[in-house]
Amino acid sequence: MKTRLNLQHALAASALVLLSACSTTSQQQATDNSKLPPVGNTLSKAAVAPEALLNRLSWGSNPSTLQAMQAVGPDRYLDQQLRGRNATLPAAIQAQVDAMTISRQPFMDTMRDLEARRVASEQQKGTDDTLRKEYQQEMTRLAREAANRALLRDIYSSNQLQEQMSWFWMNHFNIHSGKHNIRAMLGDFEEQAIRPNALGNFRDLLRATVMHPAMLRYLDNEYNAVNRINENYARELMELHTMGVNGGYSQKDVQELARVLTGVGVSLNKDAPRMKPEQEKLYVRKGMFEFQPQRHDFGDKQILGQTIKGRGIAELDDVLLMLSRQPATARYVSQKLAQFFVADNPSRDLVEKMAQRFLQTDGDIPATLRTMFDSQEFVASLGKKFKDPMHYMLASVRLAYDGNTIVNTGPMLNWLNMMGQQLNGRQTPDGYALDESAWASSGQMTVRFDIARSLANGNPGLFKVDTPAPLATTAAAMPAASMTPSVAANGMQAPVMSTPAPATPVTAQATTPAAPAAPKPPPPALATSGYVKNWSKQFSPATQTALSQASTPQEWNALFLASPEMMRR
Repeated sequence: MKTRLNLQHALAASALVLLSACSTTSQQQATDNSKLPPVGNTLSKAAVAPEALLNRLSWGSNPSTLQAMQAVGPDRYLDQQLRGRNATLPAAIQAQVDAMTISRQPFMDTMRDLEARRVASEQQKGTDDTLRKEYQQEMTRLAREAANRALLRDIYSSNQLQEQMSWFWMNHFNIHSGKHNIRAMLGDFEEQAIRPNALGNFRDLLRATVMHPAMLRYLDNEYNAVNRINENYARELMELHTMGVNGGYSQKDVQELARVLTGVGVSLNKDAPRMKPEQEKLYVRKGMFEFQPQRHDFGDKQILGQTIKGRGIAELDDVLLMLSRQPATARYVSQKLAQFFVADNPSRDLVEKMAQRFLQTDGDIPATLRTMFDSQEFVASLGKKFKDPMHYMLASVRLAYDGNTIVNTGPMLNWLNMMGQQLNGRQTPDGYALDESAWASSGQMTVRFDIARSLANGNPGLFKVDTPAPLATTAAAMPAASMTPSVAANGMQAPVMSTPAPATPVTAQATTPAAPAAPKPPPPALATSGYVKNWSKQFSPATQTALSQASTPQEWNALFLASPEMMRR
């Protein structure tokens, strides 16, 4: 009996270590960068064009970012970005972020308040629809806040690489906002699981996503229990999050991983469930994350040829360590990073070098990225990667309104919707495609030209404080059964062009506190900007001829923003 109790105490302590690792990751990120090599001179030696380099390291080159890079040189600037330190926002933008509910109210309080609203609306079901509508609108408002915060950081953060990597990992660990109450969890998922680990360690990042209620709910693991196995999350954990579809695991490995994940779920209850005393010691709770030993399969498991002793939540840490150290995981993650930053089809040599660095550093993301950025393949690729909608929109806004304070991201959200890449709008867990063929259509180009014209003439919507339109994410949730591995494996793509969802009213009480109205700036002065004019000299003769024939500054702006060169980064 004594031995059994000691084991239980040890397991409980192991669980606490497992969970505490998630909460301290951001601190580790700021101090543990010893795996990065000293600053080199690859970029300086290659004499890369600064606009081209910034278009790859940031969400879009502009004079402010160029000034920051020129102050330290390209190689030291890259090193600073990789270390992810001292990211700042302009005071007016930080004030907008600080005023959001998702910044001011604890996540658990928000979710319990929403649950109370849901229960109340259910009690009125069939007689009065008011509470149900208010419940839905509040979730949409919270999702809108999360999207606003992400876009403001993308445009204004001094650490642009961290923001790009946050988007990359949000896409890699994709969750769809239309399911259940996930809309209300998006902000916390990004803030607690993704962003602090975006330039940290892959295993920490993986663990943080495994233990977030948004992921557990999206991939149905809250229903996974002993004798009632749900393999959905286990399959995506191997197929999409770590080893890749051809990573060398078997169906039996997926089934065994699903057994490890039994009992890992979500709870909003204030009290632990009733259980036997020996099980109480194994119960784990952190926020909405819950490990319920009554629902766990305590038998031994066999995964990738290794035995996982059945002992509770500690099994999960063993498996995450195993998966993060697989060569297949290193190659799969490196392949996706190289596809995002270098080319649609990066060379095997580059991916292998990155994978080896990933394994040598035990999943250090900056060190893996550094191997990629220091490669000649990266240097040679500058200016050639086709921009997805997110990159095109942000690059255009950052260039057109550098130095101005945007107070309304509504137009940007609509543009993303029209281009088929709305934030957290990808229904299947595989995330949006990263290659040119997914986005380079004639319909896509038509929308981009319209965006260019709108920005060229001075888009008033970006500087107009009004009631925000909700995200186009309130469509019916995708049935859990339809999110099958086969769908993900087939890479079912959202339509390139989609119709914006109709706006639904947002109550005054539910509206985000608006920042003070900023004076509407004049139309972008691209045509007279020395920075932009100098940049345009690198464009093709055909583009330069077209620009020279512009009859007005606004027309010049539009031609520049819609040029073939602005479609690439």
